[in-house]
Amino acid sequence: MEYRKFGNHYVIRLEKGEEIVAKMKELCEKENVKLASLSGIGAVNKVTAGLFKTKEKKYVSKTYEEDMEIVSLGGNVSCMNGETYLHFHISVANEAGEVRGGHLTEAYISATGELILTEIEGSADREYSEEIGLNLFKF
Repeated sequence: MEYRKFGNHYVIRLEKGEEIVAKMKELCEKENVKLASLSGIGAVNKVTAGLFKTKEKKYVSKTYEEDMEIVSLGGNVSCMNGETYLHFHISVANEAGEVRGGHLTEAYISATGELILTEIEGSADREYSEEIGLNLFKF
């Protein structure tokens, strides 16, 4: 991973074999980023993504292993119990143009990843909601 900071924006290039979520956590911890938004594009060859089943209050995920382009990558960075908390979603398309995605668990770069992390002044914590079953923003 290489990156440069311009004002409150980090322009990031991920390398082949790097995992997006782990690298974003590494950057946020190194740079002490407490609140931010993320967007990105690139190419991946393994993605685990899914959805939150509201009735069961649990995530279900699927892993896809093939050449795919990132159609959309977005999300946010916050904190929970003093730790970096990442919440990203991804959409990827395969050679047939089929799009898959959802809540991002992991994604491995196959060629390059081009991401923009925009730091927001301040911080936002999260707190677990028994009613919803998710870690929600706490203001």
